[in-house]
Amino acid sequence: MAPPKGKSTVMASSSRSDRQDDAILEATWCYYIEGLNQNDIAKRLNISRASVVNYLQEARRREYVRITIDPDIFRHQKLARDMVAKFGLKDALVVPSELTDRGTLERVARGTADWLPTLLEPGDRLGVAWGETVYRVAEAAPHTVMDDLTVVQLVGSRPAALGFAAETCSATLARRFGAHCINLHVPLLLTNKNLANQLRAEPVVAEQLQAVENCNKTIFAAGTCREDSHVVQAGIISAASMRDQVTKGASAVICGRIVDQGGAALPISIEDRMIGVSLDQMRNKDLSLMVGTGPDRIMP
Repeated sequence: MAPPKGKSTVMASSSRSDRQDDAILEATWCYYIEGLNQNDIAKRLNISRASVVNYLQEARRREYVRITIDPDIFRHQKLARDMVAKFGLKDALVVPSELTDRGTLERVARGTADWLPTLLEPGDRLGVAWGETVYRVAEAAPHTVMDDLTVVQLVGSRPAALGFAAETCSATLARRFGAHCINLHVPLLLTNKNLANQLRAEPVVAEQLQAVENCNKTIFAAGTCREDSHVVQAGIISAASMRDQVTKGASAVICGRIVDQGGAALPISIEDRMIGVSLDQMRNKDLSLMVGTGPDRIMP
């Protein structure tokens, strides 16, 4: 008696999938371990060179293979050393720029993602900011288990384009590092001061805010003060208010807070309605890792 058609189809499909998985693994091993070129692999597996290319791309997509370059190479470049000397930094990593802003951002995110695990130790409490740059770093981070690591969302939630919301940044990085994640389950900006104070006093929120304060390391980006900046697009501050802040010396945005060129705070009227890390809490950490790319982040 013939097996049911449905069952036969599933078995055949599964068999084809298994054979393809085996071929992907074999091509990956031959290329990255044995050092064979794509033509040699095609002959060995009796497949086309185009199939080899597709298999290797699929292996990268599945993260069977992750190509890394020693971060120390980029730490010891002259520009990196000059930045350390000029700004009194503990360390700096500079990656080569790409032809496009998008390409450069991806390079910076990948370089940061490969460097970050070397900067963490068991017991660390890593505060994670928000925005596209931080999100890209989280997405590029390797799948590796960091012992006794806690990842903490530094600012309340706010709708953001393309998934760059604060809770997505922290949760993604925590998942990549196998870390415990503490999200801040409140909006970043409330309609009035009293409501913000009431939320801060809620026991569960107060506990989360204590975790924010207790972070010993942070990763964040310095946003621009242009009218199309992240905080303007997210509706935290209006374009008109941003223009006014620029006339007062605004130079960058850190975790929703505006600072001048020297890093001093420029308070705005909505500060008492925001829930998240303060600039004072961002200071004096064991590590403060700022990620940036583009000419708008350059200071004289």
